Amino acid sequence: MTNQTQTQTQTQPQSQDYLSRSYYPKRYNRGGKRILNRLPEGAQEQPYTLFTVKPLGPVIGAEIEGVDLSQPVSPELQKEIRRAFLEFKVLFFRNQNITSEQHLAFAKLWGELEKHPFLPQGNTDEVTRFAKDANVTGMENVWHTDVTWRVNPAFGSVLRLSEVPPLGGDTLWSDQAAAYDNLPDEVKERIDGLKAIHDFTPSFGRALTPERLAEKQIEFPAAEHPIVRIHPETGRKTLFVNAAFTIRIVGLEPEESEELLQYLFDQAKIPEYQVRFHWEKDSIAFWDNRATQHYAASDYFPNRRVAERVSIIGDIPF
Repeated sequence: MTNQTQTQTQTQPQSQDYLSRSYYPKRYNRGGKRILNRLPEGAQEQPYTLFTVKPLGPVIGAEIEGVDLSQPVSPELQKEIRRAFLEFKVLFFRNQNITSEQHLAFAKLWGELEKHPFLPQGNTDEVTRFAKDANVTGMENVWHTDVTWRVNPAFGSVLRLSEVPPLGGDTLWSDQAAAYDNLPDEVKERIDGLKAIHDFTPSFGRALTPERLAEKQIEFPAAEHPIVRIHPETGRKTLFVNAAFTIRIVGLEPEESEELLQYLFDQAKIPEYQVRFHWEKDSIAFWDNRATQHYAASDYFPNRRVAERVSIIGDIPF
């Protein structure tokens, strides 16, 4: 290196702040240990006696073996399924060759059924049908919690696949109690008591004519829910915002609201809080919509994938 080159190198101005070690961006996301509690604090694991439970992860997801949903569910079996449902947040049942009527009957065990105003229907208006192929692309590949734009979002859903693609088409769920547990204390303090607005307009509204949109906005006004809801059965705090339907935080300026929401949305993407289910024909998933978000991978185009969902009306979040 010549003396001239050395001089140029030594005197080159360091004009960008990021080249200085005095600049460190403030980022909440850090690696390391995660808090992964499947049960509420103080709760003890109990054995299951009426079926076999095969956990698919440390906090969320389990396959249930030894239950035939084509047969009536006894009160004792229902009680034990409910306990597993609350513990694992999403339950999977394989090889369930059931009819639409039996699908509806199982969902009705958990409460009044919902009628979705925007999605295609199955045999009845309580069944939502998702039929994807070369002409209809899967659009559910965004992290979301179902119908949070309702005053009473869903309690849960029962999804059955009757046709599966040769590859792909998995669904992922994310435990939003784990997402909340792992937030930094300063973020927990910041969002404590805040509420957010949920609206169908940015998603389902895009497919409606202006006249139809105006009608539906009157029928389904935007809903206001706490950012952190208390699970009505377990008592756990869960993060209750999602990128599909949560549009802003009440009381914050738009820029601050969006920055905070984007950070909270990202918590669903953390793998330690997730379970990924590979579907087979006649598989069923039953999930707690109060405690989870989900994401249907759209990686099977142009292959066919057919699913039917029945959802149960829930409570008003608090």
